[in-house]
Amino acid sequence: MSSASTFQLSAARYGKSNVRVFRVARETPANATSPNSDPAGVSASARGPVHHVAEFNVNAHLEGDIAKSYTEADNSVVVATDSIKNTCYILSKTSPHATSPTLYALHVGLHFVNKYDHIHKSVIALEQLRWSRIDVRGEAHKHAFVRDGDEKRTVEIEVDASAGVDHVTAKITAGYRDLLVLKSSGSAFEGFIRDEYTTLTEVSDRIFSTAIDLSYTFAPPSASKHLVPLTIDKLSALDAEYEFDKVAESARRVTLEVFAEDESASVQATLYKAAQRLLEVNGWVASVTYRLPNRHYVPVNLAFAGLENMHPPEQAEVFCLLDAPSGYISATVTRT
Repeated sequence: MSSASTFQLSAARYGKSNVRVFRVARETPANATSPNSDPAGVSASARGPVHHVAEFNVNAHLEGDIAKSYTEADNSVVVATDSIKNTCYILSKTSPHATSPTLYALHVGLHFVNKYDHIHKSVIALEQLRWSRIDVRGEAHKHAFVRDGDEKRTVEIEVDASAGVDHVTAKITAGYRDLLVLKSSGSAFEGFIRDEYTTLTEVSDRIFSTAIDLSYTFAPPSASKHLVPLTIDKLSALDAEYEFDKVAESARRVTLEVFAEDESASVQATLYKAAQRLLEVNGWVASVTYRLPNRHYVPVNLAFAGLENMHPPEQAEVFCLLDAPSGYISATVTRT
């Protein structure tokens, strides 16, 4: 290599990862009964204000004029990652959007590009853990919750102020991760290439299971001129137009309905139908990506015990889950 070679820092990003934020929002309904008028049988723990909770794992990363912190060991341009962490907690306390994963992430991202002139982009990625109210004798408890599955609602925000704070925009992606599903019928896999490498048996009915990783990207706020530049003060208006929570509920519902109802010829075919349907019913969504790792349930050979459990494969009843290796199917479907 020539001694005359030169080098350039072509990309740089830094921040804080795995900031764990748990927020309790308390409200007192206008029609709440007084303690003295509680009906018989209502426990003291069920009285009082209604609580709403949100638990996020947050990654907050920054880009901008930070090159000399790398190339000259000059920390004067560094917002300490500890300060980034503290910002996540302060805004969780003060933001009116603290329990909304999308709006909270946008608030955090917009804060950094407005607070620091040399920071031109912020990337805020978070996952929300699933807490659902405990049902007590047919009524949702006011402040008791159960972890309702391992799925996470996800959000990734890229706030871009490269053209200046008067032209701030954002790329908004949301979705779900680890949404574990299974159906024991209604899935086939036939007609695939057969050659000297093939040992897989064709099957007209099988178990179909996957841990769904779904992401969908919204049309940019610049599609609505009144939302440009995007500011913290406009977040409520943005939500009124995009309806982030309603889209999240719709995306989850559509995904599960298509998975359950489709007579699946393949994972690929079911994936495409789900993406099509999600785009059809959510006009602000511009593209949809599914990543579907197969969870293979394989029939157990019980011939040694004189029991038939392998042939025909459609009649197998006892299975073993094989973690690896596994198939992996992904695709992105985009609105044209």
